[in-house]
Amino acid sequence: MAASFTVYIDESGDEGFVFHPNENGSSRWLVLSAAVFRKSNDLGAVHLLREVRKKLGKEPKKALHFRDLKHEQRVPYVRAISEVQLRTVSVLIHKPSVKEPEKFQSEKFRLYRYATRLLLERVSWLCRDHHKEGDGDGTAEITFSNRGAMSYDDLRDYLSHLKQSSEAKDIRVDWSVIHPHQVKAVNHDQLAGLQIADAVASGIYFAVNLNPYGEAEDRYLRLLSPTIYRHKKTAVGYGLKFWPEDLDSLSEELPHLAYFQAYK
Repeated sequence: MAASFTVYIDESGDEGFVFHPNENGSSRWLVLSAAVFRKSNDLGAVHLLREVRKKLGKEPKKALHFRDLKHEQRVPYVRAISEVQLRTVSVLIHKPSVKEPEKFQSEKFRLYRYATRLLLERVSWLCRDHHKEGDGDGTAEITFSNRGAMSYDDLRDYLSHLKQSSEAKDIRVDWSVIHPHQVKAVNHDQLAGLQIADAVASGIYFAVNLNPYGEAEDRYLRLLSPTIYRHKKTAVGYGLKFWPEDLDSLSEELPHLAYFQAYK
């Protein structure tokens, strides 16, 4: 039987820990986001990108990169995303709050893999709780935006290791949904779903990351709000997962995060 869901994953920010004044150096945040579609609605991503390109005056097959667009182009893009049948999940890592950054610097892509774990936990809950009987086998096909230097065989091995040690390490992925062999990587420009995941990750990133003038842009977040995965009407901890500190602790240090309180 076919999978029930398709999940597209991309990130915004970097994994560095070299922070300079005025928001220079490494990004303060790493955001990893998933755009989750029912398999039966997967073509909705293609239709969405087709209409957005048309509205923005882009060539029919041109890949969209959110950061390359102007603000006035990004707004209708994320508004269009909010109007289709999908859900989004994002992990928001505030790197200056990581207590022992050397652990994540000692091994390449370790922070990204940990973010993947947190993300797939929540993606699995979303898919498990919204699976319709007879609509596929309940599993999710996972497609990452290809990061050229990263081995996805290693990532699949990492997920397999998590599966084997779930009980001992309080790993909360629902493995009836996530199967490591259903994980792959594809170049960003090849799939509409990956371009949507890029827009989600970048849109959320702009809401948390201060620019050199000390400003954040939360409009993209507000427009994406209808897509964010909620459990019992709560998004924080589900469709919006902050780490390593919780939202309340981070808000004490970073007052611009106050508008996320509406998602609790």
